[in-house]
Amino acid sequence: MHVLLIDDHALFRAGLEGLLKRRGVEVTACSNAVEGVEVMMKTQLNLAMVDLRMPETDGIQTIQILREKNAELPVVILTTSDAASDLQNCLRQNINGYLLKDMDPDELVIAIKKVINGELVIAPELAGTLASIIQNKDRQEEQQESESIFAKLSKREMEILSHLTEGQSNKLIARELGISDGTVKLHVKSILKKLGLHSRVEAAVLAATERVFSSRH
Repeated sequence: MHVLLIDDHALFRAGLEGLLKRRGVEVTACSNAVEGVEVMMKTQLNLAMVDLRMPETDGIQTIQILREKNAELPVVILTTSDAASDLQNCLRQNINGYLLKDMDPDELVIAIKKVINGELVIAPELAGTLASIIQNKDRQEEQQESESIFAKLSKREMEILSHLTEGQSNKLIARELGISDGTVKLHVKSILKKLGLHSRVEAAVLAATERVFSSRH
């Protein structure tokens, strides 16, 4: 098992290299992305561990550089940061692991083996943070899906839908918009068809639930 370690702190590199080697893990350590790529191009590696905070090229940029050269190499962030924003930014890079530097060396070896075997490993201390990120992502996706549904409607149909949410009749809507009752009826029918609904009440409830119109102000 051969691991690449990229970290700008010489003492940390030397210390971790010694700890891992005593546990049967071969380590090649370097201080930046350029050196890391050079090692990667001439060495058969199982995994790369990258520090997040580095002066020249940070962890995110380093991941991108490594992936350009070898998209298959598993990459793990090894950092002191437990910030949700850092974890989220790294997850967007499809990292294979996010671990904290103060973890026990034996636990680090176990985590490395799990990543090499195809698992995504996140520091146990960040389980709650990860759960929050996933929940927020799900809510955002649901909101985007809802917005895409209403994007099917024309400007006039959105106008009529806004009146439907207020419980107005076709006659009242027609009067306020200066169109005929029949035209309103046709628009309502089109709205229901596009939204996959069966009644104007369902359309009004859906629009109100998703706060379509409150988000427009």
